[in-house]
Amino acid sequence: MIAEKQRLQDTNWKNWGPYVSNRQWGNVREDYSPNGNAWGFANHDNAESYTYRWGEEGIAGISDTKQLLCFALSFWNKKDKIVKERFFGLSNPQGNHGEDIKELFYYLDNTPTHSYMKMVYKYPINAFPYEDLVAENGRRSKREPEYEIFDTGIFDNDEYFDIFIEYCKADADDILVRVSIHNRSQKEAPIVVIPTLWFRNNWKWGYNTYQPFLHTSHDSCIDINHDSVSIKKLYSRNNNARSVFCDNETNNPKLHGTLYFGNTYYKDGINDHIVYGSNTVNPEKRGTKASFIIDETIEGGQFKTFEFRLSPQDTDEPFDQFDEIFNTRIAEANEFYQEVQHDVNNDDERNVQRQAFAGLLWNKQFYHYNVGKWLKGDPNFEAPRNFNEYVRNTEWNHMHNKDIISMPDKWEYPWYATWDLAFHCVPFAIIDAEFAKGQLLLLTKEWYMHPNGQLPAYEWNLSDVNPPVHAWSCFRVFKIDEKQNGKPDLLFLEKVFQKLLLNFTWWVNRKDKNGKNIFGGGFLGLDNIGAFDRNMILKDGQHLEQADGTSWMAMYALNMMRISMELAQYYQVYEDMAIKFFEHYLYIAEAMENLGEGTKGLWNEEDGFFYDVLQLGNGDSVSLRLRSIVGLIPMFAVEIIDHHLLEKMPNFRERMDWVLKNKPELTKLVSHWEEEGQGRKHLMSILRKTRLTKVLKRMLDENEFLSSYGIRAMSKIYEENPFVFSVHGNENVVYYTPAESDSRMFGGNSNWRGPIWFPINFLIVESLQRFHFYYGNSMKVEFPTGSGDKKNLDEVAQNISNRLCSIFLKDENGERAFNGGNGKFNYDEYFKDYITFYEYFHGDNGRGVGASHQTGWTATVAKLMKPRMTL
Repeated sequence: MIAEKQRLQDTNWKNWGPYVSNRQWGNVREDYSPNGNAWGFANHDNAESYTYRWGEEGIAGISDTKQLLCFALSFWNKKDKIVKERFFGLSNPQGNHGEDIKELFYYLDNTPTHSYMKMVYKYPINAFPYEDLVAENGRRSKREPEYEIFDTGIFDNDEYFDIFIEYCKADADDILVRVSIHNRSQKEAPIVVIPTLWFRNNWKWGYNTYQPFLHTSHDSCIDINHDSVSIKKLYSRNNNARSVFCDNETNNPKLHGTLYFGNTYYKDGINDHIVYGSNTVNPEKRGTKASFIIDETIEGGQFKTFEFRLSPQDTDEPFDQFDEIFNTRIAEANEFYQEVQHDVNNDDERNVQRQAFAGLLWNKQFYHYNVGKWLKGDPNFEAPRNFNEYVRNTEWNHMHNKDIISMPDKWEYPWYATWDLAFHCVPFAIIDAEFAKGQLLLLTKEWYMHPNGQLPAYEWNLSDVNPPVHAWSCFRVFKIDEKQNGKPDLLFLEKVFQKLLLNFTWWVNRKDKNGKNIFGGGFLGLDNIGAFDRNMILKDGQHLEQADGTSWMAMYALNMMRISMELAQYYQVYEDMAIKFFEHYLYIAEAMENLGEGTKGLWNEEDGFFYDVLQLGNGDSVSLRLRSIVGLIPMFAVEIIDHHLLEKMPNFRERMDWVLKNKPELTKLVSHWEEEGQGRKHLMSILRKTRLTKVLKRMLDENEFLSSYGIRAMSKIYEENPFVFSVHGNENVVYYTPAESDSRMFGGNSNWRGPIWFPINFLIVESLQRFHFYYGNSMKVEFPTGSGDKKNLDEVAQNISNRLCSIFLKDENGERAFNGGNGKFNYDEYFKDYITFYEYFHGDNGRGVGASHQTGWTATVAKLMKPRMTL
């Protein structure tokens, strides 16, 4: 068996991983302000001196699964005002488009057990432009692009270090570290390398008195004393390394002006000692934070290598076979990915896909949030909450998260988001299906899911409503896993189905405002998509009927029906659940047609499109004729059932026949159950063929949704002719904005008014493939609209998939669209093959926008690059 696959069968090999956040400051968990000012309470300026409560941050940081002990790399170029101990970026209020990291680094490789990991960080030789980045972004308006670190000129003349950081495991708890620093300039430059160990502080809050410690007897070794940590030594191979120690404790004298009693060497002690020569490290060489300090000069165009080892034992030869172990793990990583990519023949595609998998794996994080403790504070640390004003998450007192979770982006989004995670798990299933299944189950646990059945959204507001895509992801991962392993994991599917029943019921009870199968939910993750805030409380009995909310629920019902049918092949009792969801889906589909009372529905025949409808207090309704992906989401509610599957379910078939006979008003709207498609298949879809054709005519129009790089989130027609709508006496104007947002409706960096988003595009591709599975060549559409060229829906899906992949792949000129025309990124030998997987992409040129390392849902590109017949 392939070595990495064999390791996946031993959970101990995941005891250590890249579980340290890239940013712990500026998040909700660390916010103990009375006014909920999370960005101001713990911020970048005080991060070096403030001890965190719930997690840790660092550069290329690793930890154990409970984050008792952390290791990360720090550096100093002898010109910066602080040691580069954490990645810098702007807070949400500082950025002209919200929070934004201002660093260049790339995740290059990682295996599912983290037996081998590699990344590169580009650290300037000259003083880091902190002030310039803050000032210029503060000056720019929301209609101007972000001012990035590259724009400052700091990388001109190649005056930077390429710092390659590699980890490999000799054993589950025996970790080798190699840091190779290349001076890309033509002049020599100093660099201080500062590998750092520290314990997460869990002793100061009043629950635990045990305090571990680090110490040393000689400079090339740091001793680790913790009764629950198996690693006992950190060794340095570099002869000029010296060890220094302080404590992972807040520097209250510096931050708050309190008295200094001289008995604590604070968290920032090592920084102050290195930068200022201060006497702020413990001369007794003991503490809860420790570093090696290695002071070097690297000639222009040259490199130096620094090696370390985290070991469970005392040894005289810690670096024996160091290179051999590294070479073995690299070969094993290549062997693993050769099998994963056996059907991907293009070298550039293989490079992009492997870096997508690497980003997924590097973005795992230890996530700790006990909402009850956070709300009331700790015995030794008060929480001055003002409950007379708004306090976040008060209704989630039951929640206790303390797990390794896939993050969207460990700097910009260092907290899980439930609907993001559903998309992460699909590409994850290709390389580590057990992890993917575990993540999906985790969010349904009773200490995550609310007792009422709601899934948590994200820490900024756990009660926000995300699109219900969990069931879709669960079944998708189930089928990928079954394909790879040759047998179905029915226990997983049963477990998650039982919890999803609770969540489906919550949706029905809470988000169907009038009990008529029309669903709201507010912004539903699609920030700024509408003419006004869709969470707004409207006046005079007005309310919004949402095409996307209702379509998501139709999709949810079909997903649950399909899971039920799968389980019914093994356990007949699930036939009844399949019948239940079959009928519920039909009622939702009928409601979309007439809003339950024969009034104006969500479908607009004149435009051939679905729109949100504003219901007025007097019973009238207004169709909000704004063409966005809201009107494409009804396509996702589609399921194709093979006839042989129905033959195995006599009770389901009997009930289906009864409905067809006695409720034709339902079935004529939405399905072709009575008609067999290609290969005796049955179709269930909100979109009949005529309506599907009309929606696709809009979607495949290059003047509207179709971009060279995928499907835009909003029609391009609003670029020159904006949509205007008045509500509450305010005129709301919506322009097509292909990249950065021009509205702060849901935060500074939120924009669904034009860019290309991978999650929606991924579902579009899958939905088209399903329709083709039913219709085959009997349905062809003009592609692009107006071209006269007819293609079947599978060809359309593949073409859209190719457009999405082209964002990352080299074009005929050697350029990658996500680089936005940056010549250095496209052609420089030290940049041209490095990939960043952004949050979303410019609707016209494919430039990457938003979070630069959102290798969460954007990693679905790795799945798009897999030939369909394999998974």
